[in-house]
Amino acid sequence: MYKTYYTSPIGQILILTDANALLGLWFQGQKYFGAGYDLAQAEVKDTELSRRVAAWLDAYFKGENPAIDVIPLAPQVTEFRSKVLAVLQKIPYGQTAAYADVLQELQADYGKIGSVRAVGGAIGHNPISILIPCHRIVGSDGKLTGYAGGLDKKAYLLKLEAGEKTTG
Repeated sequence: MYKTYYTSPIGQILILTDANALLGLWFQGQKYFGAGYDLAQAEVKDTELSRRVAAWLDAYFKGENPAIDVIPLAPQVTEFRSKVLAVLQKIPYGQTAAYADVLQELQADYGKIGSVRAVGGAIGHNPISILIPCHRIVGSDGKLTGYAGGLDKKAYLLKLEAGEKTTG
């Protein structure tokens, strides 16, 4: 495993990769930072893949909508969480969805599966912030709800995607 750091307009981000894929992307100090990984064992190294992730983030923070399929993702999560994260990746740039919308999509694809609470838990433990867009999830009333990186970062990301002026 390799780790490197990216300086974003809203704080330091840890990029964790292996030889083939992005494993994690966390804001420094966020809830569940590095969960499931022994970050002390990861070698600090700027790799070709981490440079591609950094270039993706550069484009994103400039207000662009970079293609996600250029970065191989390999979050180490349970089967249920993997299904939830796959639904999150379908939420278009600049749009939001409610937890119940994610559950409805899951149930359309897999039958009776999970609950809104289980979906919320899976979203909260997303190990690849921004690229797997858990920040696009809002409450059923459209209001901002929890975000492991903090509500200030979530608000920034949503404003950025909406084309609004942002300040870090």
